Amino acid sequence: MPDNARDTDGPPVAVEPHRPRYLFRAPPTPVSFGLIVVLCAVLAALVFGLQPTTFLVAWLVVFTLPAVVAAGTTGGFAAVLGGRFEFHRGAFLSLTVLLFLAPIAAVWRVALYLAPASTPGVALLAAFLVGPMVWFRHASLYGVSRASHRRSLPASLIQPVLYSLLLFLILPVTVVELVVLFLCGLIGFGCAVALLRAADRPLQREFQTSGVNLIRPLLDHLADRDAAATGALEGFFARFSQPANLRISLLAFFRQGRAHATVALPTVHPGPFAALGASDLPRKLAAELGPTAGTVLTPHTPCDHDLDLPSGEEVHRVGATAREVLASLPSGMPLRASPLVRPDPTSLARAQLLGDVALVVVTQAPEPTDDIAFSVADRILREVEIDGGPRVALIDAHNSYVEGRGDITYGTPTAEKLIRDTRAAVRAAVAAGRDGPVEAGIGVRDGYDIGRDGIGPQGIRALVLRAAGTTTAYVLIDGNNLLLGRRDPIVRALEQAVDVAEVMTTDNHVVHEVDGGINPVGERLPTEALVQGALEAVRAALADLGPVEVRFGSQEVPGVRTLGPGFTARLLTSLGDTLAMFQNMFVATFLLLLTGSLVVVYAFR
Repeated sequence: MPDNARDTDGPPVAVEPHRPRYLFRAPPTPVSFGLIVVLCAVLAALVFGLQPTTFLVAWLVVFTLPAVVAAGTTGGFAAVLGGRFEFHRGAFLSLTVLLFLAPIAAVWRVALYLAPASTPGVALLAAFLVGPMVWFRHASLYGVSRASHRRSLPASLIQPVLYSLLLFLILPVTVVELVVLFLCGLIGFGCAVALLRAADRPLQREFQTSGVNLIRPLLDHLADRDAAATGALEGFFARFSQPANLRISLLAFFRQGRAHATVALPTVHPGPFAALGASDLPRKLAAELGPTAGTVLTPHTPCDHDLDLPSGEEVHRVGATAREVLASLPSGMPLRASPLVRPDPTSLARAQLLGDVALVVVTQAPEPTDDIAFSVADRILREVEIDGGPRVALIDAHNSYVEGRGDITYGTPTAEKLIRDTRAAVRAAVAAGRDGPVEAGIGVRDGYDIGRDGIGPQGIRALVLRAAGTTTAYVLIDGNNLLLGRRDPIVRALEQAVDVAEVMTTDNHVVHEVDGGINPVGERLPTEALVQGALEAVRAALADLGPVEVRFGSQEVPGVRTLGPGFTARLLTSLGDTLAMFQNMFVATFLLLLTGSLVVVYAFR
């Protein structure tokens, strides 16, 4: 891993959006073509035997030529008909079709050896293979290229039609073989239609939307961040969005009259997925604020998927308000601060007084910790205000992940404890406050890769504060939570360099777009590497320490469109139903295809 920790005195260096490692990726085109040649040889041997002349014609002409031609021309056919299918996907589709055919031919060869009298001959087997070709190619092209049977079918038929024509270089042309070829192809098409309709049903029922129509935009968004594809997906989310009044708070540290670092705290959840809507919020908000904000840190605030934003337009609205807040931050905050204090060892909250603002970090670690409902945070702010306490900048550290555990919802015993603990932590910070300057330093450790490391484009950022006789490090990892047990080793290592430390994550859902989906920090990158990265960022921040003026401000953003209560649960349920339906119908239609084709073969035997 490259060592590129850097001191960030001055405006941050722009970071280009990453290129993701996909949920699934086709192999390189040369690999696909090489495997096509090998599989075609296997199929030729299984179907036509090893007699040299017949084998070579079957291998190079009957199987290889249709597969290669289909690989090279499927994209062109798709484009002419209004679809899109890249060259490497065309090669992979031809390869995948052959992968389906090889086991069928192997089973037939075994059956022919064991029961030659009752097993159909070579001509009927060769005709039988057309069905699986049509089934798989059409299901794939309809989903990926163009969700139209009429416009996808010509491209679907390239490989099976060319195969059927060349087949008669080896086999005699009879009416029986022609009828079997046609009927098996028709059965394959019918089974593909049944598979697609069944897979589409859950999303159609719940959202009146074709899920298959979203496959192509999803692929283009993941692969290229294609603007049109992103717009199509965000348009789907926007149809079901609801208005909400959100808030953006900024805690900024000014040095020599300009912001050296800004902690951005929008009541926005950084989802739903990839770079759609509010996902990748830390990078997007840093870009919205621009270099005048210095180095931007966007930790997770108490909210959940109800406050995902459906589109980049809504993110831009929040960003525009953030710029207004930054430009109007009042100066003159008192030079008074405290250490980061925890009122008792069981407290879920730690607080540090900075002028007339209490920076509060919440975590249930070492127990599982996850999203905190916005309603809980809203009550915390109101109760601290009733207490006559300072303004509050509230952070959900999001740093101890166990799937399905750790959410804090309104009215639960954990929520009530958190409210009590936060009030106590704020009171303790106020009591520990003393007059004196505040120093701040920033360090950034970047160069991480989502697929390799599970860390987003903002890398690891450290804010170090020296005040009230203590040095405190806040380390922020751009990722989706931190695996249970990883926080404590990082904190222990950091507290060899500073007096007090806390490690947090952004909950950035951009990291979901790799295999495995959730991709929590620590799943791909060893704890030792996380410790090293955090230490490098903190050491850079210590070297950057200097006197700062603390400024804080908040502003409401009215009527922002959010995904709203229940949308994510509905969507995930529908996607789960779609996956289950697809898996079941994939097997069912494949078995129906084999059974129906076998009936045809034996009827004409």
